[in-house]
Amino acid sequence: MADVTPILYTSGLKRHFGGLRAVDGIDFTLNAGEIRAIIGPNGAGKTTFVSLLSGRTSVTEGRIMFRGRDTTAVPAFQRVRLGIAYTFQITNIYSKLSVAENVRIAALGRAQRGEAVDVEAEAMAALAAVGLSDRGSHRAGEMAYGHQRLVEVAMGLALKPSVLILDEPTQGLSDTEIDSFCALVKEIARTATVLLIEHNMDVVMRLADRITVLNRGLKLAEGTPAEIRENAEVQAAYLGTGT
Repeated sequence: MADVTPILYTSGLKRHFGGLRAVDGIDFTLNAGEIRAIIGPNGAGKTTFVSLLSGRTSVTEGRIMFRGRDTTAVPAFQRVRLGIAYTFQITNIYSKLSVAENVRIAALGRAQRGEAVDVEAEAMAALAAVGLSDRGSHRAGEMAYGHQRLVEVAMGLALKPSVLILDEPTQGLSDTEIDSFCALVKEIARTATVLLIEHNMDVVMRLADRITVLNRGLKLAEGTPAEIRENAEVQAAYLGTGT
């Protein structure tokens, strides 16, 4: 369970693309050890928001603090070294390499943080965690889409991040694989903070300690799964848009 220590927070965070206010002044606090879900209709600004947190997208205005350090202008690769891993940021699967080789590359990234890393052991442990131990020799680009997403998660795990950001991780997974993934996230949360963008509301309600709802670049609501489920504004935001 999360403690009350913020590991990351934003103040007045904005990202505008011309006249489009994709993120429009969000104050957000992520506590160490929690599983936080970000939900919202299509176009709500979810992916842009986490891209700002990871450094994948630059900030128009506002501030991002991570572990007491201002990371607003810190490049994405340096944020990875600091301990923020974003699946879309760190993976970009090397389709012609094997699954295991992809994960080894991620494990090697920890050496840039000055760690002594047993790359092979860490890669195999990450593959085992996501259920891909028997597929390490497979070419990554030939894997089914859902399994490519699991390779991405394995790469994130191999980095041993403080904050792991997962963007639509269950897309393309079967029901059985989703059950295994939920168990995995709970295990990850023993040693890391998890920030999850997910459209599968069953997954969100099963996993999240707290949920932040975005709509049109703004924070619409925040609370426990029970509070969000009963929130009339959230229900209205989803009405006719799907989740």
